[in-house]
Order: sequence, then structure tokens, then C-alpha cells
Amino acid sequence: MRDTRIEITVHDSLSAIAAEDWDACACPEAADGGRPDDPFTTHRFLSALERSGSVGSGTGWAPRHLTAELDGQIIAAAPLYAKGHSQGEYVFDHAWAHAYERAGGQYYPKLQIAVPFTPATGRRLLVRPGLESVGRSALIQGAVQLAAENRVSSLHITFCTEEEAEDGAQMGLLHRVSDQFHWLNRGYADFDAFLADLSSRKRKAIRRERRTAQEFGGVIRAYTGDDLRPKHWDAFWRFYQDTGSRKWGTPYLTRAFFEEAQAHLRQDILLVLAERDGQPIAGALNFIGRDALFGRYWGCTEHHPCLHFELCYYRAIDFAIQNGLSRVEAGAQGEHKLARGYLPAHCHSLHWIADEGFRAAVEQYLAAERSAVDEEIEIMTSYGPFRKTQTEDE
Repeated sequence: MRDTRIEITVHDSLSAIAAEDWDACACPEAADGGRPDDPFTTHRFLSALERSGSVGSGTGWAPRHLTAELDGQIIAAAPLYAKGHSQGEYVFDHAWAHAYERAGGQYYPKLQIAVPFTPATGRRLLVRPGLESVGRSALIQGAVQLAAENRVSSLHITFCTEEEAEDGAQMGLLHRVSDQFHWLNRGYADFDAFLADLSSRKRKAIRRERRTAQEFGGVIRAYTGDDLRPKHWDAFWRFYQDTGSRKWGTPYLTRAFFEEAQAHLRQDILLVLAERDGQPIAGALNFIGRDALFGRYWGCTEHHPCLHFELCYYRAIDFAIQNGLSRVEAGAQGEHKLARGYLPAHCHSLHWIADEGFRAAVEQYLAAERSAVDEEIEIMTSYGPFRKTQTEDE
């Protein structure tokens, strides 16, 4: 049970919560000035989304952030949004929405604890160290109560950690499992050491792709921190618009978000640009965590063979090896990542559904889906590019 002394508060803007209070829950490991485990739940990242108008009025993402306070101190927080659609989530429930509405219900608005537009696993129930159990319980109970009082159809917690998913399931939430592709660093000294772990055929294919990518007629440069300049964002905005309009119809992030990134997030960012004659023609945007690199966006104004693979996947692996990071998370979807050394990994989400009949139907569906995902991961892993035995290429 939640401690009766805990007070849950709903905030319609992150600006109502002091950065130090939020980050004490979101990234206590960064209190020493180091990097956060998850750059996306920091006060600076979520605030950039709000200040830039990427979320908020007219976007279908209305902030309803939760804080849990005990004895005058914020001990837990959650990035909560009232959603008017299911866009930008990457754990999609479109089929649920259609089924619910065909049955005469109103699926939207719903509540979502998530990082908008960000398919990266991390803590969603942000709690000060040592208070994990009471803090998570308070946030889940508070979010469910808010959903029930406002008579919304459902509450969703997406890309949470496995530990959070297990705790939520014990509290009666439905547990969903999906997958995406991650590259894991097995202590490689350099990129060649990684290639040595692959089968001969896959190793040769990657080397061929990297040579082909270099033939675009320019140079590839990586920018982070104070090396980033406004001109780089001018270029990347063009790339992002092109990709966003093709994938989603309308890009999720506003131009102002990239100005916020330059002002407040550039230490968290790795921007890889392909440049010819001093002009960027393609780019990949990554965020840097304490132990992981998170690939987020790619775009170009010219199409060149294999350049996408080089900028998004191979340069990310290079950076992870050089900086001692344990993994690269390459975002949603993309079985083509398998041949490039990225293996399938489980992702977790939690769901509360108000209607008991609909909840039972979804619960049955999720059980079958979990089994299918487990089987798919096992099969795809077996087809991975890594050598099955030490003597395979000998």
C-alpha cells in the first residue's frame, strides 16, 4: 500500500518542478557531474520538448506530470501525458483503439507515462535511491487513480525497465513485451575486433558496405558538445524534415527543439554528418548515456549507397567502442540491423484498462504476443551474424 503520508501532485508543465528535484529522481547517478544513465528523462530534455512546442497545446501530448512527496520532499516523479492519439509512441495500440471504438467506446484521451517520440528503454517511474518500492507503488496508484477519476479508457507506461514491468504486473497492470535491436560491446578494442567476432561472409559484407559508403565524395565527421554549432542544426533540420514527412507525415519535433538542443543538450548529443565541399548532405543524431549510445534520427538531402548504414550503425559502434559504452540502441524496427551486428532485445510496457471486458481481451492477446515475440527473438538471434564456433572461419 502507498504510504498515507505521500502526496501525489499533477503538474501541467515541467517548469513547475525544480530541475534539482526532478533529476534527483530521474538521474541521481549524475549528481557528481557525470552523464545520466538515460538522457531522455532528464529535466533538460523533457523541458526542451515543452519549451519548443514539440509537446503541449495542439500536439496531442498534454503534460500531466506526477510527483510523489513525502515529508515535504519529492521522492518520485513520472513524465505523464494526456494523449489525444497514438502517434509517436513506438509501442503502438492502434488496433486496441480501433477495436474499442468499434465496440462503441471512446479510446481517447488516454494517459501515457513515456518519453515522447523516444523508443529507448529506461526508468519511467523515477524514484530517489532507496525508495524504489514505495515510490513506484505511489506513482502507479496515483496514475491509475487519475485515469479512473477522469474516466479515460486506459493508462500506458511504455519502454519501462523489466524491473518496473515486474513490479507493475504484481500491482495488476498488464505486461506487454516487444523487441528492438541493440548492439552489445563484448569488450572490443576496436571495430576490427568486433568484425573478428562475425562470420566471414558477414565480416566481408560490412567491410564492403563501409568502403561503398566512403565513395560518396566527401568526409564524415562527428560532432558533440561545444563542437556543435547552429549551422549543424540548420542542416540537420532539413534532413529531419525529409525523413519525418516520409515516415510520419508531419515531423514530431519542431525547429525550436533543435535550438533548445544547441543551448541545453549538446553535451548529451553525438551528431554524425557526411559533408561534401563543406556542406552536410546526410546526418545521424544520437544521444549519449552513461553506458549506452541511443540512435534517434537520420536524414539526407542526397542518397548514396550504404551511407545510412555507415552513419547510423557503424559510426555508432565506433563511438561506443572508443568510449567504453556497453551497447548501442538503434531505435525501433529494422530487421536489417541484424546483419550489422545488432541483436534483438526485449522491450517492456505496462497497461491499465478501465473496461473489464476489454481488459480481459487485451490480456489474452498479450499472452499470445509474448510467446510470439520470444520465439521471434530466438529465431532472429540464431540467424545473427556472429560466428557460431571459434573454428567456423578456419
